[in-house]
Amino acid sequence: MYKFKRKTSLLLVLLLLFAMIGCGNKEAAKPDEENETQEKEEIIVDTDIKEDEESGTRLIVDSTGREVEVPREIKSIICWNASALRYTSYMGAQDLVVGVEDYEQKQSLARPYNYLNFDLFKDLPVVGTNGEHYIEEALSVNPDVIVMSTLSQKNFEDGSNADQLQETLGIPVIMIAASEEMMDEDAYEVFEILGQLYNKEDRAKELIAYMDEIKEDLDKRVAAVSEEDKPTVYVGGVSFRGAHALDGTEANYGPFKAIKAKNLANEIQDSGAFNVDLEQILAWDPDVIFIDFNGMELISEDYLTNPEFYEQLKANKEGRVFSQIAFRSTGMNLDTSLINTYYAGTILYPEEFSDIDPVEKAEEIFNKFLGQDFYKILKENGNEFRTIKIGE
Repeated sequence: MYKFKRKTSLLLVLLLLFAMIGCGNKEAAKPDEENETQEKEEIIVDTDIKEDEESGTRLIVDSTGREVEVPREIKSIICWNASALRYTSYMGAQDLVVGVEDYEQKQSLARPYNYLNFDLFKDLPVVGTNGEHYIEEALSVNPDVIVMSTLSQKNFEDGSNADQLQETLGIPVIMIAASEEMMDEDAYEVFEILGQLYNKEDRAKELIAYMDEIKEDLDKRVAAVSEEDKPTVYVGGVSFRGAHALDGTEANYGPFKAIKAKNLANEIQDSGAFNVDLEQILAWDPDVIFIDFNGMELISEDYLTNPEFYEQLKANKEGRVFSQIAFRSTGMNLDTSLINTYYAGTILYPEEFSDIDPVEKAEEIFNKFLGQDFYKILKENGNEFRTIKIGE
């Protein structure tokens, strides 16, 4: 009996021990199970990230502050309104364009980006005019994105109309400011936005850094020039709503503003192009006159009817009338405005710009923005830096 009880007790002990070992193993397994659960959860999270990456879209914040969902890779675009295609060409993304506005199908010296890329643009479908959008044509070319400037339509500045347009078309619409000023914050912003959109951030950084270099260079050159030593200067023949003769001028004219020139037009208004009375020009009798080539023909015609006026101007009598290459045509050409700036600097501040060859600088600037020289083409067509004798 005792032996049985002992055996039984031993058996019970053994069974109890095995049970405890089993429970112990089961308990030891819990952390592993938790790790496995965590690993599974982590795998699920990773899968979600991967799905986001593979969704094929991303968000771009445009000039109006709108968040626009666009394809991760942009393969086709159309550009609406003034300067959208110009800045796209500066970014080196003109080969993405699948439709153009009607005026881009005429090769124009006044728009270097158009002239040099004309073979790309000339046979593309027409999707609008400057400010008018052809909805059906846009749908037919079906671009990945529409890049649209606010320049031609101020009612797009707050982004609300762009949202309506985007909803109507079912195509993302990116708004850019594309400033009419030279190297202002809007120009920087446009390059940043297009750099993100076209996946060309390095190109955007390159252009922004180049503009910074030019700003710094110009500021250093003119910093020590006193107001008393600056010659008075006037620009005539400026285009706005069409061509104008010598009376067409501009306050805060970009190339003069960049080198802090003493622009006489600033005495009349703060900014913008306008007509000034010829008698006022004669009263000013500027030390130096620049003429925009766009107005050259009208000025020559006016001379035939009023030669006495031009012969009284000391700048014309003393050989201090110089050219400016037209830089506005459906928006402002940043490249051409910059080459005009350096040329004006060599005339107004010869000592400070003594190391600058305007032609070489023009070649550098065109190569930076357009990838090739355009000055030689301008010169071949009579648009070059030179002294002008009004009435010649």
